[in-house]
Amino acid sequence: MSTANVIPQTEQADALVERIFGATIAAMDLFSIYLGDRLGYYRDLAANGPATSDTLAQRTGTAERYAREWLEQQAVTGILVVRNPDGPARERVYELPAAYEAVLADPDSLSAMAPLAQIFAGCVAPLPAVLEAYRTGGGVPFEDYGPDLAEGQAGTTRPQFLHLLAGAWIPAMPDIHARLQRAEGARVADVGMGLGWSSIALAKAFPTIRVDGFDLDAASVEAARANAETAGVADRVTFHQRDAGDPDLAGTYDFALAVECVHDMSDPVSVLSAMKRLVGEGGTALVVDEKVADRFTAPGDEVERYMYGFSILHCLPVGMVDQPSAATGTVMRADTLRDYASRAGFRSIEVLPIEHDFFRFYRLDV
Repeated sequence: MSTANVIPQTEQADALVERIFGATIAAMDLFSIYLGDRLGYYRDLAANGPATSDTLAQRTGTAERYAREWLEQQAVTGILVVRNPDGPARERVYELPAAYEAVLADPDSLSAMAPLAQIFAGCVAPLPAVLEAYRTGGGVPFEDYGPDLAEGQAGTTRPQFLHLLAGAWIPAMPDIHARLQRAEGARVADVGMGLGWSSIALAKAFPTIRVDGFDLDAASVEAARANAETAGVADRVTFHQRDAGDPDLAGTYDFALAVECVHDMSDPVSVLSAMKRLVGEGGTALVVDEKVADRFTAPGDEVERYMYGFSILHCLPVGMVDQPSAATGTVMRADTLRDYASRAGFRSIEVLPIEHDFFRFYRLDV
């Protein structure tokens, strides 16, 4: 082998080594954020101000030695600021920069990123089962991913529902927006609603509507009901552990939506067919799903890498549980959704002109 061939290969290998090492540090940062979020450290520092390790431990009901190590790691990695780094370990005072509070301590902020750490923790929780699925062609049930996956996913979308669903997404369909504003009210079906934040956001924005949310995961339904009670909309929002395809529900609703869930379904055509029946002749459904590239390209951009990461760890294994499966995965391209919706019987399929980095919005008309 010539020297000219060896040097480029060595440089490529070195670059990959550097990339993997950087990814390892980034993963450790992500899980340190998980600890800080789940233990309430960020929220405490935002609400109550700077703290020593003893103070933070006392305020959060945690062990001082663990709090101290976490604080030191957060300062070393550049998330927290330490006021007196040369002081004795237990006398050092740490603070969360004000600019980071929205990112790490405010669950309603559009900048909130702590839920990403939680959803990623959920994605890797059943790794042995995922390995087995790869070997056998089977799947991994959603419930095996535990509460971190469900709560993390809900945490990533909750701010968008609160700020954008009624304020930007629904108004992109003026006729639907007007229908939901009617004094006599409208009925909305929220398919695969998870922890219920989309239903809650709609009910808060449109005070005359009634919303029924449908999900087959018992834990999610229970959590959604509690969230509706806390939000004060339980009188108009009802969550069901029930198949939205139940024939008794046909034609009951003025509007139906499904947010970030169709790609997880083993039989997406049946799900979309159920939504078509829910709204009946002349009805409209909105599907919000991943905004991926129109075609496979390698290497891909950061969004494509992000989506494929979730697909190999979670979405494809979940979608493979029930067989036969469409095996869609997270990377559901626009043409794939159009095909599913057409096979489900929708006469019109429109991609709405809504700007978003991660979501694509499909209006489906019967």
